[in-house]
Amino acid sequence: MGKKHLQIFLYLVALHSFAVFLGLVCMPSSLFQQFGYHAISEPFFRIQGGVFHLVMVMAYLAAARDPIGNQAMVSFSFRAKFLATLFLINYFIFIDRIWVVLLSGLGDFIMGAAIYWLATQAGKRQPQDTRGVPGDNS
Repeated sequence: MGKKHLQIFLYLVALHSFAVFLGLVCMPSSLFQQFGYHAISEPFFRIQGGVFHLVMVMAYLAAARDPIGNQAMVSFSFRAKFLATLFLINYFIFIDRIWVVLLSGLGDFIMGAAIYWLATQAGKRQPQDTRGVPGDNS
């Protein structure tokens, strides 16, 4: 497992967030009720949530382009997924038991854990800095 696996996974996470963006912005309000949500009369918050996911797509793409050189974005990516997990699970437990919210929380946990693990594995495979090592002529 190395940098390439991390890159591919981050691209898939970005694709997932793009699909959520499309769903939030383009799905008819009546379809949301089939997923357990209450009737939605005002589209503002759906569209705002969609735009938020589009911003996250940009963050995941930035991390995926150069995960070793842009470790701050990789760290941001798994932290965002864990924060989403906390929010969604707490929302499900304390506010409204919408099954899609619970599934989303579990999905975000799995994605965050995978990003963390893949980043750890990619970091282990980096060549060691040999500057100043006796016998190294680089």
